[in-house]
Amino acid sequence: MRIWYDACTGKQVRYGAAIAKRLRKHSHEVIFTTREHPDTLALARIIGEKPIIVGKYSPASLFSRLEESANRILQFSKLFRDNPPDIAISHQSVEQCRTAFGLGIPIILTADTPHAKAVNKLTIPFATTLVVSEALPKRFLEKYCPAGIMRFKGVDEVAWIKDLKLLKTSDFKKPLIVVREFETKAAYAVGTADFTLEIARSLEALGNVLLLKRYNAAGKSEFVDSVKIVANADLVVSAGGTMAREAALQGVPSIVASDLGRTHVNTYLAHKGFPIFMSDPRKVLNLAKRHLGKKVDIAAKLAQFDNPVDIIEKAVTKLQQTSKA
Repeated sequence: MRIWYDACTGKQVRYGAAIAKRLRKHSHEVIFTTREHPDTLALARIIGEKPIIVGKYSPASLFSRLEESANRILQFSKLFRDNPPDIAISHQSVEQCRTAFGLGIPIILTADTPHAKAVNKLTIPFATTLVVSEALPKRFLEKYCPAGIMRFKGVDEVAWIKDLKLLKTSDFKKPLIVVREFETKAAYAVGTADFTLEIARSLEALGNVLLLKRYNAAGKSEFVDSVKIVANADLVVSAGGTMAREAALQGVPSIVASDLGRTHVNTYLAHKGFPIFMSDPRKVLNLAKRHLGKKVDIAAKLAQFDNPVDIIEKAVTKLQQTSKA
């Protein structure tokens, strides 16, 4: 089958690459698209994907977001006019969902952020199949009324962490504390103050602090290979979720210092015994003193999780069988 994956962020490129690798192994053709964005293009080069670039990331204003989204939909329509894919897969790509729904293409969707209300409204109702962690509450799933739901044990990041073979490096001064700047330009975070610089300064008393900035002076995102960096860290502090979960799934203690970070998937990992801790920004220093350098052997816990790529592959097979019936 011809299967289209669209990635809008670095996380989605990594997720898409794991999915594409599996599907290609079973002789499916994967059309991998992304948008012009430092995270997506740089990461794609590192992991060996050569996506088709359609549109760009433009968070300057509501108008720029709307116009770029509309442009991507038009470009996708032209791209697939003569030979549309059989299935579309994404981690809530708004433009892919709108295009695929308009062209009658079945959609397999992954999702893990109930607080991203705008994206949820614009994607989940279009899904043919929704593949989500068991951490997400049923009320969230029922709210957006997807047609079919397939749940798995674990979180999305397991797709690229579970079988990861990453060499540790001694290039970093120890102890290494990685702090990720808050994603202030995300639609769900507009109007929320960034406190990560203040946290980074306070943590300098404990070790070498590496502040990973999201935006350069021009306001554009800067690429960071988060998986490689957190594997070598003694502590990770972030305001969101992806990097904290990537760290915790590798046994590296991580602190999520934001109310927005108290997500279902983060608390789920904490309850499962992974070293991820939710904290008020003012209490990060004391929590850091307690957990700095205390890595956890999580191999047995990680082995109990499902690989969501397995579930997505089953969803593809199910749609393939339906199309032949």
